[in-house]
Amino acid sequence: MILTAMNNKTIKANKAPKGYWSNGRFVKPEEIAAEEVGPPSKTQLKAEADEKQALGEALLTLRADLMARLELPDKLLDALAQAKRITNFEGKRRQMQFIGKLMRPLDSEPIREAINEQLNGSAQLTLTLHLAEQWRDKLVASDDTLGSWLTAHPDTDSQQLRALIRQARKDAVPEKPGEAPRHGKPYREIFQLVRQALTQEPEE
Repeated sequence: MILTAMNNKTIKANKAPKGYWSNGRFVKPEEIAAEEVGPPSKTQLKAEADEKQALGEALLTLRADLMARLELPDKLLDALAQAKRITNFEGKRRQMQFIGKLMRPLDSEPIREAINEQLNGSAQLTLTLHLAEQWRDKLVASDDTLGSWLTAHPDTDSQQLRALIRQARKDAVPEKPGEAPRHGKPYREIFQLVRQALTQEPEE
């Protein structure tokens, strides 16, 4: 039994590694797997081309500062500028296909990041506008809200804000019973003051 165990160990130790020899070079298993994967399929190539074209369409509305940061080739920039001027549907479609071809050799990740930055910035602006509207309406409706606002934003000109609130309340009183409240210039100025303060808040 001892001899059998020793023979088994010898066989295992001398077991040939996986792979094969080709043109004087030993091909490892991981290289075999890579060879078996093969080139991308037509479906994969089509999906990549569609993605590039979609990114190209998004570039048409990208902000100038974000576009400059990408340092895109001049030929692509010219094609994008021309696409913005085309109004014919078929002409625009062909131009976008051309833009997609120009974008194929480019790295998509920086372009995606720039597009996402613009989209997230738009979402943040929308949120700020909604918050400003809510604060404005609460400030006009309740004196308690003024204290909360000044605590959260101590740099606010409290005298100016109080004067605007008083005038906005006077303007909101309808001239005739049953009429909707009116919103004059002070009401709009409160919104601008609040929005400016919210915009200047440091990001967390």
